[in-house]
Amino acid sequence: MDKSEKLALGLSGLLLVLFFGAIMYAAVAKDIDVPTCITDMDPFVTDTLFQTGPDTYELQMVARMWAFQPSTVRLPVGSTVDLYVTSQDIIHGFKVEQHNINLMAVPGAINYMRVTFNKPGEFMYACHEFCGAAHHTMAGRFIIEENDEVTEMIGGSL
Repeated sequence: MDKSEKLALGLSGLLLVLFFGAIMYAAVAKDIDVPTCITDMDPFVTDTLFQTGPDTYELQMVARMWAFQPSTVRLPVGSTVDLYVTSQDIIHGFKVEQHNINLMAVPGAINYMRVTFNKPGEFMYACHEFCGAAHHTMAGRFIIEENDEVTEMIGGSL
């Protein structure tokens, strides 16, 4: 092995250690959650939103050609949501604007991520994986409101 090969091998090993260190720093020091695939739960076929504690909710979202169910979710400010996403037909994407949420909705699998909505507003979500002719219609929104009188979900079933 000549000198340039040793240098290239050494630099690539150093980059590998640097990237691993950055991921560990983000996970431990910054408490950043990474999306998780749930393997011990059967995929669900209906959407559900329910409260699991004070300011904590569980949302089971179903992606179907060409819509998300539910299409609109209303929650109070400060809500922490355990988000479970699955698909009933083909692979879809799920991305929420202004939040670090980017999941894949895969048939037969459930992907999970926890998110906290700390500021009021409307946050659109959309499919980012081309899924057919009406892909552009596959969108919805989280409506985060100051008043937490009633938490309701519109466009799906409770």
